Amino acid sequence: MTDLKERRHRAIADLIRSSALSSQEELADRLGSLGFAVTQATISRDLEQIGAVKVRRRGQLSYALPEAARDAFSPGLAAVFRDWVRSVEPAANLVVIKTPPGSAHLVGVALDGSDLPEIAGTICGDDTIFVACGSPKEAATLTAKLSELA
Repeated sequence: MTDLKERRHRAIADLIRSSALSSQEELADRLGSLGFAVTQATISRDLEQIGAVKVRRRGQLSYALPEAARDAFSPGLAAVFRDWVRSVEPAANLVVIKTPPGSAHLVGVALDGSDLPEIAGTICGDDTIFVACGSPKEAATLTAKLSELA
């Protein structure tokens, strides 16, 4: 990673931590005032690379970093599921989790940070998460655990 890119990533992370930024345009304006000339495509790529997600806080969507997204919903996985999960269904050795549009990544980050032994990995789309398990039996066990949270 180049020095400029590292500095820009740090600046983006600092801006996200210090203020509620709700759009890439707003982030571009703030970065511009710090001396970074960026395009929307660059910002989009940077946000993905640092793992930024949009979360709803006090009724407003804004960017958050993964550790802040988890902290925003303490006490943890149960709160994330209660607030963001619509359904949990087994599918062979997978568990399919449905969320509101734009929320799958937030739930995926919480799952990835959990210590649930059945989870081999997650893949997140916009409103759907596929959780890979080692076997259909593990998927059924995980579905039962996660359904209780939702």
